[in-house]
Amino acid sequence: MMAKLTPAVVWMTLLASAAIAQPRPDPDWPCVQRKVPTISAGAVWSGPDPAGAGEWDKDFEAAALAQKLASRRTSLKEADQLIDAFANDATQDKAQRLTRVFAGVLELINTERDRVLHGIERYARGQRRLADRVRDESDRISAVKDSPGAETTEDSRALESQFAWDRRIFEERSQALTYVCETPVLLEQRLFEIARRIQARLP
Repeated sequence: MMAKLTPAVVWMTLLASAAIAQPRPDPDWPCVQRKVPTISAGAVWSGPDPAGAGEWDKDFEAAALAQKLASRRTSLKEADQLIDAFANDATQDKAQRLTRVFAGVLELINTERDRVLHGIERYARGQRRLADRVRDESDRISAVKDSPGAETTEDSRALESQFAWDRRIFEERSQALTYVCETPVLLEQRLFEIARRIQARLP
């Protein structure tokens, strides 16, 4: 006879089914945090209008600084030093040039967030496909187990092995999703901190 499905396995499968079936405004968005496609300037910035500061990527020094500040490899302590150096070198157009730096950081972080959001959506679609497969395998195992004269065969053992493997992958990916969903939040927090530091240097 084939091994009996344990309550834990049945519950996991039902839980996966229920989670996937829950109605969502965007079925491809699996995170607890609300999906915000783009961070607006007004959400993090109370300084001059970036649209009136000129094209940030045409100001070489401002663009170079924006690239460094947008990178998560640059610590906030280093960011303070870089912004101070830039502000000290700027002349009468300090406010305009600092605003260009902010505009550059905003665009660069939004571009990175957009890439991350699309990656999370691909992740969610993959999880739904895997959940469907796990449910299908569970149904097939139950059908074989409940059939008259059921007995363990090479095919049934292979099916149970595949079910166990797919279930493990699903659970691991579900646990990893918590960390995956943190990335957009970390980018938002960085943008807020960088904007706050730039505003502190405005004349």
